[in-house]
Amino acid sequence: MSKLIRIGTRDSELALWQAKTVQQQLEHLGHKTALVPIKSTGDMLLDKPIYELGIVGVFTRILDSAMLNNEIDIAVHSLKDVPTLLPQGIVQAAVLKRGNVRDTLVFKYNEEFLSQKDAVIATGSLRRKAQWLNRYPTHTVVGLRGNVNTRLQKLEDNEDWNAAIFAAAGIGRIGLRPEDAINLDWMIPAPAQGAIMITARAEDEDVLAICQEINHEETEICTTIERKFLNLLEGGCSAPIGALAYIKNEEVVFNGVLLSLDGSKKIEVTRTEKLGNHHHIAQYGADYILERGGSRIMNELNDADRKIQVFSTKNLSEPQRQLFKNLNVESTDFLKISLNRISKPLLKTPIENVIITSQNAVEAITASVPKEELQFKNIYCVGRRTKRLIESKIGKVTHSENYASALAAYLVDFIDGTEVTHFCSDIRLDELSQTLEKNHIKVNEVEAYKTILDSEKIDANVEGIMFYSPSTVASYLKNNSSENKVAYCIGETTAREAKKYFQDVRVAKVPLVESVIDLVNENYA
Repeated sequence: MSKLIRIGTRDSELALWQAKTVQQQLEHLGHKTALVPIKSTGDMLLDKPIYELGIVGVFTRILDSAMLNNEIDIAVHSLKDVPTLLPQGIVQAAVLKRGNVRDTLVFKYNEEFLSQKDAVIATGSLRRKAQWLNRYPTHTVVGLRGNVNTRLQKLEDNEDWNAAIFAAAGIGRIGLRPEDAINLDWMIPAPAQGAIMITARAEDEDVLAICQEINHEETEICTTIERKFLNLLEGGCSAPIGALAYIKNEEVVFNGVLLSLDGSKKIEVTRTEKLGNHHHIAQYGADYILERGGSRIMNELNDADRKIQVFSTKNLSEPQRQLFKNLNVESTDFLKISLNRISKPLLKTPIENVIITSQNAVEAITASVPKEELQFKNIYCVGRRTKRLIESKIGKVTHSENYASALAAYLVDFIDGTEVTHFCSDIRLDELSQTLEKNHIKVNEVEAYKTILDSEKIDANVEGIMFYSPSTVASYLKNNSSENKVAYCIGETTAREAKKYFQDVRVAKVPLVESVIDLVNENYA
């Protein structure tokens, strides 16, 4: 086959390693390939929102979008990160021969702490935490998130930590496994841990046939059992579930486990079947655990999931809520908008250069004068969605940028004339006006709407706050504290305001609500 196979991958070090492994195997068989690293959800705009296509996985959603948009032919994933239900139109095309399935303990100094009553272990996995506490109930387990390099550095930097737990396959594949690290053979791994999966479009028969050439049947059988067991137990909540199946002497051996969050309750199942009679192992394992107290544990986990972890200062739609991975998120509008009646003579007068920085301004303009009566020559705006709304309700946009600062820089270099009319809120984007006026461009500000700070007091235990403008930061702080909170910000302007009050401030890659959600998901991965 002469067709070039475009291999989609995230751009992390581990993801690229996995994609190159697939590339090498395909090219060894004589197929032409090209790697396509995918950086951001904002780089891909589908005709339909991704949530309408059933795309939910935080680590897979970017690649699912690219595939359904026909930008790539296959995608490469860590199988343990892939949701058990794939989006419509995407199927599992192949699974490579599995690597090391185990979890690995990396010490800060040595392993002497294992015999001590007090020790501190770092992991971001509920499964690893629960199993560790079940074995070492007097130890303390602390959260650890980020890529492998970041987690190793955190272990190095925290003097009171004794060790951290990693997936052996991940830390080994990129050559960062310390020589003295040990595999935790007693810890049951995550379902499909150590396996690399390839997905493709369901209708792409040629590509599916090619991928089958590198499919490892034994790995496929075992990971399918593990993932079905997870699917049957999980019920949509985040749960400490482990599963491992392997084939030995023509028999399939399965081990599964469910634990409470603190590790005090543990239910295990073991099952062995002849290869060929193995298709009901997952169902047997799930039923066994649920009948022996698993249902009660799952109910407790569902109750624990109801604890609010993240709060959004903008009301989220139900499709947006569905994008969160195993998180309980609450939201409400911390800003109320009151549209002003804009002078009709002003709007009917020809205006050379118009700046619109929000969708609220668009609504205020069109509520005051019909589209046909507006005489805007050049329209400049901030944001993709604002641009789409302007072109739907007002007219063609001359130029847009994602950020106000970028638009100001563009206008300084390319504006026709030396005067602009900015339809804005009573709370203004000062950096835009200041930049233009410093460069001798007159700014006529028209107050199109009022922004009213209208926050409520939220639970002090909430871990993170999502912000969408400097005004949402100000509104939040009217009734709430910034102490021990993570600020997730839609852009640099919002982040600058948040940094005045929050120690941990993170900025989305693109100025979209969905990108802020990705930022939150990455922190809880």
